[in-house]
Amino acid sequence: MQKRFPAVQLKNLVVELSCAAGVSREDAALFANALIDADLHGASTHGISRLAIYLNRMEKGLIDPKAQLFIDRRVGSALALDAANGLGQVQATKAVDMLMPIARQNGVAAATIRRSQHFGALSFYCNRAAAEECILLAMTASEPAMAPEGGSDAFFGTNPIASSFPTSKGYPVKIDLATSKVARGNIIAASKENVPIPEDWAFDVDGGPTTDPHKALLGTVATMAGHKGYALALMVEMFCSVLSGAAIGSDIGSMYKNLDRSQNVGHFFLVLDINAFMDREQFVQRVDATINKLKSGRKRPATDEILVPGERSSRTAKQIAEIGVPISDETLAELQDWCTRLQVGISLKPTECRDTCAIS
Repeated sequence: MQKRFPAVQLKNLVVELSCAAGVSREDAALFANALIDADLHGASTHGISRLAIYLNRMEKGLIDPKAQLFIDRRVGSALALDAANGLGQVQATKAVDMLMPIARQNGVAAATIRRSQHFGALSFYCNRAAAEECILLAMTASEPAMAPEGGSDAFFGTNPIASSFPTSKGYPVKIDLATSKVARGNIIAASKENVPIPEDWAFDVDGGPTTDPHKALLGTVATMAGHKGYALALMVEMFCSVLSGAAIGSDIGSMYKNLDRSQNVGHFFLVLDINAFMDREQFVQRVDATINKLKSGRKRPATDEILVPGERSSRTAKQIAEIGVPISDETLAELQDWCTRLQVGISLKPTECRDTCAIS
């Protein structure tokens, strides 16, 4: 069962719970924006459903709610950043905001980030840059989930790559893809609902294909496009883990399993100032023209419309903003528990009815 709630109510709840856990109000707002943005765009596996585990790790001292973002090294417009074991969403947002002025001055700016955490959807940061006339190419390592081609032991995370490009269409062109066959969050969601997964999504601990999401979580996720996905995952690992000084491969801590150590996740951000290459207006016109050409092509049978990456999630965001963010009973129960533990009193009012769901 699910109920829907206004996004602003959920943001307020995330802020209050985060502040109660020791996060500054300013950082809590950044954190809440990243989580609820994922829910609005249909990426609920990276949204408020993850709040409980972040709070749990903060309570155990595995995430520092007051961490500052440090510059370990800077050469020109290249930065090596230390997230100091802080909230991934907060430190990544600050990193993007730090890089954009440097890119405007020098044309490009790049940063590695070490000692970070899982930080949600990459597209959130890419869209933030696109809104500021910049292009962000972003990558992140993640906890072990995929084996190398021919292997059975988890080494790589799903290691996504993303970038967004501004348009005048009301949405950015957004490319955000895992190097796995599917995002591991989809398998986590299936395990919570006890529903089978497609046979080509994952392998069990012995390297055999499985439709059981619980066995899949104990085993490995299939790479995207076989050996090509493996190669891309390795590329991301080189940029995010090796170059940054963060944990590599199977040494990266699991957010859910390793509740005795930090994750030490690495990220890589490359920001380009569009105006350094051509006038932004000209670039947007060329992007729009590209979209128009894509959409005007011949359609396959039973296809009503050719969509570009980012268009569907933009429509989803507008719809969810109107009807409310869907929250499962399980997530509501977790939020209720944390409100009780942190003595946070707040009421959520479902958009689908006039009854009030009190969380206090």
